[in-house]
Amino acid sequence: MIEIDKISKLYDGVAAVDEVSMTVDTATITVIVGTSGSGKTTLLRMINRLVEPTSGEVRINGKSTHSVSKTDLRRRIGYAIQGHGLFPHYTVARNIAIVPTLLGWSSEKIADRVDELLSLFALEPDQYRDRFPAELSGGQLQRVGVARALASRPDLLLMDEPFGALDPIIRAQAQIDLRRIQQALGSTIMLVTHDMEEAMQLGDRVAVMDQGRLVQYGTPAEIIQKPATEFVVNMVGGVDRSLRLLSLFPVSDFVEEGSAEGESVEANTSLRDALSICLWTGRDALPVVQDGSLLGRVTLDAIRKRAAIS
Repeated sequence: MIEIDKISKLYDGVAAVDEVSMTVDTATITVIVGTSGSGKTTLLRMINRLVEPTSGEVRINGKSTHSVSKTDLRRRIGYAIQGHGLFPHYTVARNIAIVPTLLGWSSEKIADRVDELLSLFALEPDQYRDRFPAELSGGQLQRVGVARALASRPDLLLMDEPFGALDPIIRAQAQIDLRRIQQALGSTIMLVTHDMEEAMQLGDRVAVMDQGRLVQYGTPAEIIQKPATEFVVNMVGGVDRSLRLLSLFPVSDFVEEGSAEGESVEANTSLRDALSICLWTGRDALPVVQDGSLLGRVTLDAIRKRAAIS
């Protein structure tokens, strides 16, 4: 869907982004990760032309982003930033409705879309549509910010450190919500973060940036198992690679017949979280459920065997 072809951005002759090329598939989450000054935000902003590239080209569905006006381009691309960026004097509904209104949608269609998105983000429409941003929690503000970016059903959603201002518990829930909603809508998302853990949790593919260059682009498992440079090794960090790999697999992939004592876990729980629960509670197996029905169980032995593969 998205083709980034040898794109560069120079400031006073110095490359902030240096001939980056990558392809992003439809209905996936691609995370761009790197330290401060690595060029990741500049790369993201060149996609919707908030920053104009010095050279190279971006194509969406085969069409160059320079073949349309900036205004038309940005109405097709959602953009969500750290701190949500909501208008404080607009209600939640009016914030979400901004782009559909500019596109000339009917009032009925806009109202339906606002309620659809609020429901999807677990914000009861009757309770939240007429509230103002000052009446919302940090997590709720971020949800509304993402809902606004998705309101016009954009071809692509760009997210620049969207969860950076949230506390760790709310941030973890926001990541779960984003993945759930992305799967429900089939959205294509490109997200910038400096947090490798977040990249591993969210990304179908991860792009690692260093000093303006793309140094590795692959699945989370590839990044962890075969880091391309010493910089990537340092980004992955000193945490045991086996534990990081366990965070990439849901327990549903390792369910076996039978049940187990104690509180159950959902099918999308990561093996890493399941391992923590087993060790914390002293259990050898956990019952696994999906939509309230028992699927089977996952055992501590199976989790340990998976960890040993790496």
